[in-house]
This record gives sequence, C-alpha cells and structure tokens, in this order.
Amino acid sequence: MSNNFILTLTAQDRVGLVGAVTGFLADRDGFILDSQQYADLDQGRFFMRVEFKESGNRFPQNIEELKQAFGDVADRFSMTWKLVSCVEKPNIVIAVSKGSHCLNDLLHRWKTGGLPVNIAAVVSNHDKLQDLTEWHGVPFHHLPVSGDNRRDQEQAILDLIEEQSADYLILARYMQILSTDMSAALSGRCINIHHSFLPGFKGAKPYHRAHERGVKIIGATAHFVNADLDEGPIIEQAVERVDHRVSVEEFIRIGRDIEAQVLARAVKWAGEHRILLNGNKTIVFR
Repeated sequence: MSNNFILTLTAQDRVGLVGAVTGFLADRDGFILDSQQYADLDQGRFFMRVEFKESGNRFPQNIEELKQAFGDVADRFSMTWKLVSCVEKPNIVIAVSKGSHCLNDLLHRWKTGGLPVNIAAVVSNHDKLQDLTEWHGVPFHHLPVSGDNRRDQEQAILDLIEEQSADYLILARYMQILSTDMSAALSGRCINIHHSFLPGFKGAKPYHRAHERGVKIIGATAHFVNADLDEGPIIEQAVERVDHRVSVEEFIRIGRDIEAQVLARAVKWAGEHRILLNGNKTIVFR
C-alpha cells in the first residue's frame, strides 16, 4: 500500500491513549504525517485524528489487516473509531431547491479537484438546476414534494443515498424542513447551511428583514441536522460587517458568498474526516 490513511477516534479520556495509538503505528512502520488530539475535560472525552503512511516492511499488506490489528487497541480503550484510506473519497448527495449559489460553488470546487469527495448525485424538489448539474456530469433527480407526498419523497431521497452508498447528504439551500424521522435516519450524516443573523430572522426574506432592522453583522452557519430546526451541532461559521450604506441587494450578494464559502469548508472537512461529534458540539481538527 502506497497511499495515506486517516484514523479518527473518540474514547473516555485516560492516560495512555496517545501512546497506544502512536506505539501501534511505530510497531508497524507507520509514519505519522499529521496528528491532532483534544481532551474535553468537562465531559471526560478524548478525540484524535492521525494521518499516516507506510514506511517499512512491517506495515500490513492491506487496510483490512490494519483494521483487524488496531481492533485490539480499540477494544482495550473502548474506542469509537474509523480507519480509512485517503484514496477512497466519501460519497455525497447534494439536495437543492431553486438557489444555485451553493450548488454551483460545490460543483466547481469538486470539478477542479478542490473537494476531497465524490458528488454522486444531486436531488431537488424543483427542476431549475438540472442543466447546471448535468453540465458538470452529475446525475440529477427531480423529486417534487407536497404535503401529500412528503413521506414518500423523503423515502426516495433515503433510497438514493443508500443506492449511491453516500456518506453524507448536503443541504445546499434545500428549502424544505426534514421530518424528525429523516433527521434521525441521517444523524451525523446531514450537513445544512443557513444564514445566521442577530436576531435570527427565521422565515421568508431574511435578508430584507435584516436590512430593515439595520443589522451590522451578517453571516452563515454550517451545521449537522437534527430534529430541532437549525439547532444541530455547529461545524463552521463566518461573518462580515455591514452598515447603513449597504442595500438589500448587496446584503443578499454578501450573504450568498458567505454561505457558499462556509458550506464548502464544512464539506471539505467532512471529506478529510476532520469533524467529530461531541454531544451537541463538534470537534473540528482544522
């Protein structure tokens, strides 16, 4: 094996965790390229991400052998862990409605090699973005939704995710609220982007209402989806200052730029296995 590998893990914090991991790799000629760890003293939890490569004859012949060997270490420390090859990029499905800015940004970054993921499909409750999607060579699935077919439409999305062996569903301005059942089915696997203002300005035309209130900061938040609307674990945020001279149209332009950038960072970090859940928070090894 000549590629790199990433090991991520979490466990109850205790002495010897780092030594066990690094010792395991050293005993098998694993050369560590990057290692980050964090101890949450309040929760007593330990988190770690290690990227490494083969550097000698003692290195296992395949990743399954490597996983089996590490299983003994993981069992000893009761770890929740994942070991992947960097050659195998995570599959994602993107859900959109009519807004194109986040989808266009993700497709461009992916097409130019800027995202370490495979975009397996795009699904939408409208057909407006079909041409844009297919121009990038990605299959487009039009699944209209109404009050009468919401359950069936969500099941169709879940079926598509399973069919594509997708690791994540990315909501790139998908303007539908996921049901409690769907949110639970995709726990830790669904990333959303939304504007974040003070106040929150939930509902229609948030940028217009923010302009009316004279806000001084606008921004965006990428987060995991859970059953509580826009309350899931936060992955990334960004803001930009504005003032009284900025028009509604400029508010929207700035907001869309921030949304695209923040979502792209979240997807990139997910693709690089940098995000670990810690209750209602995330650990992001940037």
